[in-house]
Amino acid sequence: MKSIASVYKIGNGPSSSHTVGPYHAAQIFRERYPDADGWEVILYGSLAFTGEGHGTKKAILSVLPGAQVVFDRKETDLPHPNTMRFTALKDGRKIGTCRMFSIGGGSVRIEGETSEEEKEIYPQNSFSEIVSVCRNQGITLREFICHVEGDALDAYLPQVWIAMKDAVERGLQKEGILPGGLEVARKAKILYEKRCYNESADVAMNRIIAAYAYAVSEENADEQIVVTAPTCGSCGVLPAVLYYMQKERGFPENEIVDALAVAGLIGNVIRTNASISGAECGCQAEIGSACSMAAGALAYLWGLNIDQVEYAAEIAMEHSLGLTCDPVNGLVQIPCIERNAVAAMRALSAVNLSRFLYETRKISFDDVVATMYRTGRDLNEKYRETSHGGLAQIYSGK
Repeated sequence: MKSIASVYKIGNGPSSSHTVGPYHAAQIFRERYPDADGWEVILYGSLAFTGEGHGTKKAILSVLPGAQVVFDRKETDLPHPNTMRFTALKDGRKIGTCRMFSIGGGSVRIEGETSEEEKEIYPQNSFSEIVSVCRNQGITLREFICHVEGDALDAYLPQVWIAMKDAVERGLQKEGILPGGLEVARKAKILYEKRCYNESADVAMNRIIAAYAYAVSEENADEQIVVTAPTCGSCGVLPAVLYYMQKERGFPENEIVDALAVAGLIGNVIRTNASISGAECGCQAEIGSACSMAAGALAYLWGLNIDQVEYAAEIAMEHSLGLTCDPVNGLVQIPCIERNAVAAMRALSAVNLSRFLYETRKISFDDVVATMYRTGRDLNEKYRETSHGGLAQIYSGK
C-alpha cells in the first residue's frame, strides 16, 4: 500500500477527482513542457459529463491559462472513467502529449509511468494482514503506522487536522446561496444554532455533528479549502465526528491526530483493494469509505480493541453498499451535502454496534471492501458520477 499521506490532500473543492486531480495533472504537464505557449486538453468519461458542474475546466485553466478544453462525451473505450489527454504546443506545433487518469481522492496516474505517490511503502495490502502484524508484535494500529511511515506522516497529519478544523469553523459562520444555479442555501449555521427547547443529549449530539458535516461539505461546494477524506465529495464525514469529539467531549489534539492516522489506514485499504472514486464505483466508494474511516477512527479514539475497530469500519461500509453517485446538475450539492451529515451520524451508530456485538460478526472488513468493488463495477454507468440517472435525472428544480 501507499503512504497514508496520499489519502489526505488539502485543496480546493468541489471534487477531488474532477478538480484536485485535474489541477494536479495540469501542473505535472506544465512542468514537463515549460517552453509551451499553448495547450489543448480533452476530458473524457465522467470528467466530460460532470466536469462543468465540478469546476474541472476552471481548475485546469488556473494552471494552463488560455488552454483549449474540450469535453468529449462520445468516446467510451476508456482505460479509466476519468481520463484526460494533454497536448503542449509551441508556435502552433505539437511538442508533447500525455494521457493521465484522475483515479480518485485527488490522485493522478500517468499512462505508462509510476509516480512518487504511487510507490508502495506498506508490505501489507489487506486489513487482515495488518491485524496479524499488530497481534504478532503486540502493537496498536497507530504504532504499526508509525513503524512504517516514520516522522514524515507525524509532521503532516497535524496540518491535515488544522485544515479540517478550519473548514468546520468557516462553514459554521457562513450564510447565503451556494454557487452553481441550484439555489441551495447554506444550512450549517442554522442547524448548529437551532436548539429545540426540550432537546435530549442524543438529539443535540446528532444535530451538532450534522452541522459540522454540513459546514465542511458546504465549504467544499463553494470551492473553498478542504481535505480529501478520502474525497472532496465526502470530505465532511470524518472532520464532523472528530471535531465533535475534540470540541464537545474534550479529546486532546494528539489523540485526535492518532485517530486521523487510523482512519487514513482504513481509507488506504479501501483504495488499494477497491476504489474511492465515484466515477468508478458510485458514492459507496466515497461516502461509504468516509463512513468506514470515521467509524474506525471513533472506535480507536474510544479505546476499543482492534476487532471492534474493524467491525465498526465493516458495518459502516456494509450499509453503504450500492450507494449511487448521481449529483444533480453535476454539482457536489444534491444529494452530496446532506449525505455527508447522514454518514457522520451512521458512523457513530456503527461504533456503538461494534462495541457490543463484535464477537458475533461474520463478515470481515476485507470481505465488505471486495464486495463494494464488485458492486461498483456492476453499477450502470449512469449511476457512476455521470449525472445520467437517479436524482440527477428526476430532479425538476421544484
